[in-house]
Amino acid sequence: MADFDLKTRLGRFRTYLHYLWNDHAYLRVGFQNAHWVSPELVRTNQPWPFQLKWWRDRGIKTIINLRGGFDGSFYALEKDACERLGLKMVDFVVTSREVPSRVRVMGAKELFETIEYPALMHCKSGADRAGIMSVLYAHFRLGLPIREAMKELSLRYLHMSAGKTGVLDYTFERYLAEGEPKGLSFTQWVESPAYDPDAIKADFRAQWLGTLLTEKLLRRE
Repeated sequence: MADFDLKTRLGRFRTYLHYLWNDHAYLRVGFQNAHWVSPELVRTNQPWPFQLKWWRDRGIKTIINLRGGFDGSFYALEKDACERLGLKMVDFVVTSREVPSRVRVMGAKELFETIEYPALMHCKSGADRAGIMSVLYAHFRLGLPIREAMKELSLRYLHMSAGKTGVLDYTFERYLAEGEPKGLSFTQWVESPAYDPDAIKADFRAQWLGTLLTEKLLRRE
């Protein structure tokens, strides 16, 4: 955080400049990829400070950062904005190209049971990490079956299931193929020896065109 000193005008200017260019924030000035998962939770891409104020003024109380990036310009600006605006900021790091660990899945369940709503949840693009967390929210909090909750991983939200980020879809597809037919709830399957994130990822095969889009052209985080 030392490189992003917001206490001086020059430091704040440099932080915004880094955020604008290095974090591709110029793409998000007028596009938030915002979608309400339910009346109490909205998913978006990385919000600007002025957008956080807009959401606060419309009732949002909690901001869930899925990116981590604790040494990034976006994080410095977001943390500062949340403190100024009286928003509760919660960090819950998720990856977009890994099968979530058992601890991470159950941690998401606890997160959605304990945060103050209404809440805003974001990653960088609002597509992949926000997508898998929206599936878990819809299942754990809203009680939707995994098959129905999976609609949160959709091209409608700019999620690419054909590339490496498709491992997120594949995680739930494995449950539907292996756990559900045995009568296991999603939680029971995740807590069973059958849930092996490394083995599941090893079985996944990304399509080359989707990989080209997510890794080379879009350069998804």
